[in-house]
Amino acid sequence: MTVRLLPHQTDRHYLVYAGTGTDLIFNRGIDLPGFASFPLVQNADTRAVLVQQMRELIEVAQAAGLGAIIDTPTWTANRDRAAGLGYSADQLIAINQQAVIMMRELRDSIAADNILLALCLGPGRDPYGSDDPLSVEDARAYHRTQIETVKDLGIDLVNAYTFNKVDEAAGAVLAAKDLQVPVALSLVVETDGKLDDGTPVADAVARIDTLTQQGPAYYMINCVHPDHFAGVLSGIPRLKGLVANASRCAHAELDEATTLDDGDPSELGAQIAHLAAAYPALNVLGGCCGTDMRHMRKIAEEITT
Repeated sequence: MTVRLLPHQTDRHYLVYAGTGTDLIFNRGIDLPGFASFPLVQNADTRAVLVQQMRELIEVAQAAGLGAIIDTPTWTANRDRAAGLGYSADQLIAINQQAVIMMRELRDSIAADNILLALCLGPGRDPYGSDDPLSVEDARAYHRTQIETVKDLGIDLVNAYTFNKVDEAAGAVLAAKDLQVPVALSLVVETDGKLDDGTPVADAVARIDTLTQQGPAYYMINCVHPDHFAGVLSGIPRLKGLVANASRCAHAELDEATTLDDGDPSELGAQIAHLAAAYPALNVLGGCCGTDMRHMRKIAEEITT
């Protein structure tokens, strides 16, 4: 039996790639209504593209002597965000399970104990929208459904990305904790380095830890350029991950973009490496919106030199 250590249990470095959506749209010519990748699981051709994205990540990581965390394409595969696309609860169960199985097969095909499989979990509603936020207990029940669907299918952890509402984030953590699945909670900040309601990251982390009795295995920040989070990394317990956007644009600007802002891969790699050196606890590093394997290679090169 392969024993896989999670990032908070080791000092080895892992690459993670959360930029799959923009890569699919702008680089691979695949339409994503509602920015949802999970429908692609149902088609053999697009399913192969999803697997190839994670295979490329593993190849980049292994070439640099790093581990990799591969995510399922299920960030929007929850009740509210799937309902608008016409998916029922039963269909979502099947899709989440199929997504895990196809990525598990990829992980298990590689003889390495530093390849981890994460269920990718996202907010129940548009994280940048104005919908009423879920309460802690409502979010606990809401996100339990998706995690429970796949918890026995071989996932190593849950990657809960792009949360910017404290109560919903805490509820998602409690759902994973209830099911005894480790969860990495990734918060998203605006260009001022704060959550969209103005809460400083350190305050949000402290509040989530209080509500969940330090439930997250570790914390991350994702979907923002290093320029916007570099100044807020101090005083965050168990911060292990940075998953950066290529673009310096605000989220509202990115939502309206019709062309890809892929930034400067070399610059991004250097910035991530600089922060990793300044904060040695950081060992989960990678790219989010606008990034592709050029950026991932530069990140890998920079953090290993």
